[in-house]
Order: sequence, then C-alpha cells, then structure tokens
Amino acid sequence: MSLSDVQEPRPRSQACCAPSRAPVASQSPSRTVAQPRRAAGTRLSGLVNVPGGRFLMGTDDGEGFPADGEGPVREVVVGRFRLAAAAVTVSQFATFVKATGYLTEAERFGWSYVFEALVGSDVTVRGVADGTPWWIAVDGASWGRPEGPGSSISTRQHHPVVHVSWNDAIAFCRWRGARLPTEAEWERAARGGLVQKQFPWGDELTPRGVHQCNIWQGVFPHHNTGEDGHLGTAPVKAYRPNGFGLYNMSGNVWEWCSDWFSPDFHLEGPRTDPQGPAVGIARVLRGGSYLCHASYCNRYRLAARSSNSPESTTGNIGFRIAAASDSEH
Repeated sequence: MSLSDVQEPRPRSQACCAPSRAPVASQSPSRTVAQPRRAAGTRLSGLVNVPGGRFLMGTDDGEGFPADGEGPVREVVVGRFRLAAAAVTVSQFATFVKATGYLTEAERFGWSYVFEALVGSDVTVRGVADGTPWWIAVDGASWGRPEGPGSSISTRQHHPVVHVSWNDAIAFCRWRGARLPTEAEWERAARGGLVQKQFPWGDELTPRGVHQCNIWQGVFPHHNTGEDGHLGTAPVKAYRPNGFGLYNMSGNVWEWCSDWFSPDFHLEGPRTDPQGPAVGIARVLRGGSYLCHASYCNRYRLAARSSNSPESTTGNIGFRIAAASDSEH
C-alpha cells in the first residue's frame, strides 16, 4: 500500500481548503485603490464555447461533505457561454497590474496565507489560521511573491496566479470586459459533457496509473510524495483538457465563482441559470487545489464546493474568466 492509499478521518471543515483572513487579522486594508476601467481595444481570447443545455448538478454519492450542500442531484439548465480554457496565469495578471497599477488586497493588507511546507526560513510570520495551523500568515506574501519576500514568479509565468481575492478577480474581469462564471456554469463546464462522473475524465482518479490533476500525494498535511510531479501549483495546462477543452477543472487552484455561498439555497432556488442567493458572507469556490486529498479533503470532485470571504487570499486560490457566447456580443 502506498502513502496515497492511506485514509484518515476527514473533518467537516472548510478551513482546510482556504482559510479566511478573519482569524488572524480583522483590520481593513491600509489603503484603497480605484477600480480599473476596461482595457480599450482588446478582445477576449483563449475562451471556449460551452454549449447550453440541461445537466445533472450535484451528487448523492456520499463521498463528500453534506454540510457543504453538494446534493441532492438536480436537473439544472444553463445557457451557452464562454469560459477560459485555463485559469488566469501569473503572466496575464502581471499585464493587468502593469496596465492599471492595481494593488491586490493581499498587498494592501500586507500579508496572505501560505501553506507551511512552502514557507521560507527568513519570512515574518503573523500567526496561523485558527484550527488549521498549516496555513501560515506571512508578511509580504502576494501574487508577485507567492511565499513572501525572497520568493519569485520568474519561473511561474504560466502557473495560475494566486493570492487573489474575489474582489481582485472581479477587478481583473472588469478590466478584461469579462466576468466570473456562476457556480452552475462552472460545474456544467467542468463536467465536459460527462454525466454524474466524479472527475472531468471519469470516475477513476488515476486511470492506468496516470495522474490527471494536481492534488496532494501522501497523507495530508504531513507528507507529500509529489508523485504527480508538483508540490505547489502546476502550469495551467499541465494535464489533458476535459471534453470541452478546459484545463485543470480539478485540482491545482481553487477558482472563484460569482455566487454567494449557501448550503441550502439550491434546494428551493431556481433551476434555470441559477445565480445563487442575493446576499451572503462568503463567495463560492470550486475545483479543489494542490492541497486536496482523500486523507483529509477530497474536494477536487466535480460536485464539491467550498467558500471564502470576498477579501480573503491564500496560496491556493485563483480564478478563470467567463463571458457571453459568441452569438451574444
């Protein structure tokens, strides 16, 4: 038996996935910045047309976290739209920052959460996330210094940008003339035309022993074997795309959706182009990250959900953009 086969009890906590900024600091950002305007004369590129239609959303398989509201399975209808083939990269985000002078919330707060195994020895630590001590609040950690001062993005230009809040993602979308996908759109796209499968490629995690996504290998959080070739983020196109041509819909980094999170709104809510509840305290995250594993958090499944407050940032949260279908603009 390999370490990746070992199972341990899984707590029913969302903090393991992406901790909120609140447990360590409740202060406001040191300064505010103007929201960037839409870039002039630019066209959206790298987006895939996702066909509209009916699909079965959610799961009843018992593999997940009932408190997250993964079930029941229900028929949902979404209109056609476009979704980026991959998450926004470091290079793309750098272009945005250079063009607008935008300061992310991690930069304005002065710190962000970094996974303990990636924290350098010469950084200033503010504290740890409540209940999940492997999340370290590191001074100076941000999208351009993912592990804090001394770290670099020079070799990660094609990796997903991280340490971006929901608010940061919205600012980027506004500049690009795009938006975030709704949660229903995200799951429709992630399934790639498959019906009620656990992953974008089927039900077997490693068919014929081949890794299909970037998740934790070993027993979380103590030992990562790196069997899939990555200890942190991977390039946004590191694995084969799903049936719609979309990359890394499972693992690598969590992706922000537009919806407010609710564990039960969908029980009585609309089933045609659902937008989520009108108000809330946390925004939806989908897809899992390089820290997910069945020994602790198996939220890299297609039906899995998580959430975080709109200003929170961590080293495993990114996003991808969406837009109307080609025929609608």
